[in-house]
Amino acid sequence: MPAYKRVLLKLSGEALMGDDAFGINRATIEHMVRDLAEVVNSGVQLAIVIGGGNIFRGVAGGAVGMDRATADYMGMLATVMNSLALSDAMKHAGLNPRVMSAIAIEQVVESYVRPKALQYLEEGKSVIFAGGTGNPFFTTDTAAALRAAEIGAEVMLKATKVDGIYTADPASDPTAKRYARISFDEAIAKRLQVMDATAFALCRDQKMPIRVFSIFKPGALMRVVRGEDEGTDVYV
Repeated sequence: MPAYKRVLLKLSGEALMGDDAFGINRATIEHMVRDLAEVVNSGVQLAIVIGGGNIFRGVAGGAVGMDRATADYMGMLATVMNSLALSDAMKHAGLNPRVMSAIAIEQVVESYVRPKALQYLEEGKSVIFAGGTGNPFFTTDTAAALRAAEIGAEVMLKATKVDGIYTADPASDPTAKRYARISFDEAIAKRLQVMDATAFALCRDQKMPIRVFSIFKPGALMRVVRGEDEGTDVYV
């Protein structure tokens, strides 16, 4: 039985690469969509924000010395590409996704309008928010926190390569312990890198809990949605 009615999932663009250097790995995205389908079919209203690092990584060399705002707009377009790929894979899995972009590309995807997004969620459609916040200088973490607050999500799910927040880097410190729960204030005091500071502050101010977990761990997403001991719960 799901513990939440409506959630927002933040995926990094890098999660779509699989073992590739950049771009989208089809097998990886299909595996990910199977987990998303399990959640949607359980009755949970699912919204998604996805980054663009996997695509931007391929052109990062050419972006050296580029104006920051220009580079950020390129990153926003990369998130639209990832959202289209994810949407297509979800459709093939029998789901009913809608891509909504913060930057207007009406020939490709519809523009983000909050009431329409809420309507889609109520109708059982999954909504993929593309284009970040629509503004440079803001990360997709911040976009995820913003959209989670706007749609009234009960929790923001932060999918990473690691199965939670640890006392130290588990890759280099075998004694590192995973936190089952940690408060926002404690995470700040211990300087734990949960997400960028703007996104973290927005979630704290909106009393939006965050659950950090590994998107690569089989069944982890569904266990998180059921409220089981999976990942790390960051609470106010």
